[in-house]
Amino acid sequence: MKNPKYLDEAFELVCEELKQMFIKKHRDYGKGNILDNGELGIAFRVSDKLNRLKHLLANNIIPENESIEETWIDIGVYSVIAVLLKRSWFKKLEMKEKTTSDK
Repeated sequence: MKNPKYLDEAFELVCEELKQMFIKKHRDYGKGNILDNGELGIAFRVSDKLNRLKHLLANNIIPENESIEETWIDIGVYSVIAVLLKRSWFKKLEMKEKTTSDK
């Protein structure tokens, strides 16, 4: 991971990580898990993630599986998906075809 020189560059790097996480998980899950429960389902998923974070941080616990940083990234991905749903893009748009650079 490169060290950015400017805050906006840092923001861009994290957004790229969100995008890569979304692509990876979307290829595994598809749209059904989101479309089944919509925004409310996303709100519950984010709530679960936040409760986990609060527990880990309040008790100074180092998680064995998903890191705290990965949890923050998941929350960011869910937030973007919620916006995509709100704009009616999530249901109607498809992923680009997978290329060798996506692996």
